[in-house]
Amino acid sequence: MVKQGSAKKLTIYLDETDRFGGKPVYEALLNLFHKKGIGGVSVFRGVAGYGGDGVFHTSKMLELSTNLPVKLEIVDAEDVINRILPDVYQMVEKGLVELSDTNVLKCSAKTVETKREVQQHMKLEGKAKMLRVIVSEDDKWEGEPLYEAIVKRFILMDIAGATVYKAVAGYGPHRRFHKKKTLTSTGELPMLITVIDSDENINKVLPILDDMLKEGIVILSDVTVVKYTHRDIDPETI
Repeated sequence: MVKQGSAKKLTIYLDETDRFGGKPVYEALLNLFHKKGIGGVSVFRGVAGYGGDGVFHTSKMLELSTNLPVKLEIVDAEDVINRILPDVYQMVEKGLVELSDTNVLKCSAKTVETKREVQQHMKLEGKAKMLRVIVSEDDKWEGEPLYEAIVKRFILMDIAGATVYKAVAGYGPHRRFHKKKTLTSTGELPMLITVIDSDENINKVLPILDDMLKEGIVILSDVTVVKYTHRDIDPETI
């Protein structure tokens, strides 16, 4: 299992139609990582995007699109990541493989009593922090899905914005393989919450995550905001 402190993040971007050994590449990679003893892997399916062909694709209700991107994300110790890179290089014939330094803030929970006040919204530009929180879609907080409760608290803290991704396959520290099934709306697949904001604002929400997470991973990385825009909303219409 990934430990707190310095680590490596391996991100693999694929097309869900890519195949290896007669099966989707992302499934073949999952099987490989499981055999290699990787502590946890999450697979996220895009809902819209385009690739080198410049063709825009989007998932539609009642229509299963087969041309959308799939992202695999692994956070583990450098020696563990280096052990699987040769296999990844051979199996990923098309796509993008990215390796970056990261810092694991927590991988287990401890109780912290904290209260925060709503801060005035600020414009993001230049150096910032990316916060990623991975929890199970079955995790609850006071009767509601944990990922929803976390996003609501981010709103109260005036965090610039949060995006939630639902995994289509993966496994965690319990090493049980999970895969999204047709007609199944709930399960034990990971939910990824991604936030980009100032160092100051991110630090304000960390104690809240400390309190809410009983099991999951919180990851913090340095980023540079090249462009940030948002639409204005009339408060009277909310």
